[in-house]
Amino acid sequence: MMGPVLAACLLIILSTAWISQANGALCKKDGGVCTCNDKTKSVDCSYKELTAIPSNIPLETMQLHLNLNSLSKLSPTAFHHLSKLTYLSLSTNQLQALPAGVFDQLVELDELHLNYNELKSLPSGIFDKLTKITNLDLSGNKLQSLPHGVFDKLAELKTLDLSNNQLKRVPEGAFDSLVKISEVQLYNNPWDCSCNDILYLSKWIREKEGKVNGIESATCVNKKAVLEITEEEAAEDCVYPNTTTAIPTTIITTLASSNDDDIPELPVPQENFQKFLGYQEPDHLPTQPQCLMSISGYLGLMMSLVLTSAAILYVIHFLKKA
Repeated sequence: MMGPVLAACLLIILSTAWISQANGALCKKDGGVCTCNDKTKSVDCSYKELTAIPSNIPLETMQLHLNLNSLSKLSPTAFHHLSKLTYLSLSTNQLQALPAGVFDQLVELDELHLNYNELKSLPSGIFDKLTKITNLDLSGNKLQSLPHGVFDKLAELKTLDLSNNQLKRVPEGAFDSLVKISEVQLYNNPWDCSCNDILYLSKWIREKEGKVNGIESATCVNKKAVLEITEEEAAEDCVYPNTTTAIPTTIITTLASSNDDDIPELPVPQENFQKFLGYQEPDHLPTQPQCLMSISGYLGLMMSLVLTSAAILYVIHFLKKA
């Protein structure tokens, strides 16, 4: 009588294994590339040369490590199913841009690390839903400007790192909503202290000196401290290339007075032409690790089906004998 009991137990075990394989192999214990910790609800996919984010990250995940990979872009919905995340690291990748709304579902997020990527700008409202965040790291990118109000919703933010970028100024009132801020790193940016746009930052640093760590390290391109800049030194009304008023008036006048026949035909970049035709690249292209994961999952599924069939036949055989 023990034969059918053992066979039934084997059937349950194999069924569980089959369900695990059917859900996808993400963690090493299931044949995947990432390391999962059920107790801390963390998933570590760092150092895996990933070019796309795995699509089967558990919904209960609270900590997600995607640093030190080869991510160059993100799908706008990459994290929309991970509303319980409190920690997300995308540092040391190759991200060149962030799609609007990519972080909108991460309402519980406490830490976000985007340092050491290739970001040149940030979309407006990119952090607006992260109202609980306390640590935001944007250092080591190529940021040339910040959108107006980019930090306005971050009332809980305590640490902000903007060091090692290409910032020349910050928008008027950029830090006014950071009522709990205790540290802001601003060093290694080419702050333009000849333009009056710098006066907001200079005044803010003077007001927060001794209360907010790191801000005194901000220096102008001539190595003078930003906090020491006076209105006389920053007297120019500078126009930067990222603003609409940066178009030279001579070009506008020339275009306005030209005949249609005089305007040269401009070549359309191939990528724009593809967008015009409605072509879109897939958000997630299969990577080598992901292909291996798919193959592993498929083989595991087939093996599970074979063993499950054998177990069923084994049970039927003993039931007939009984």
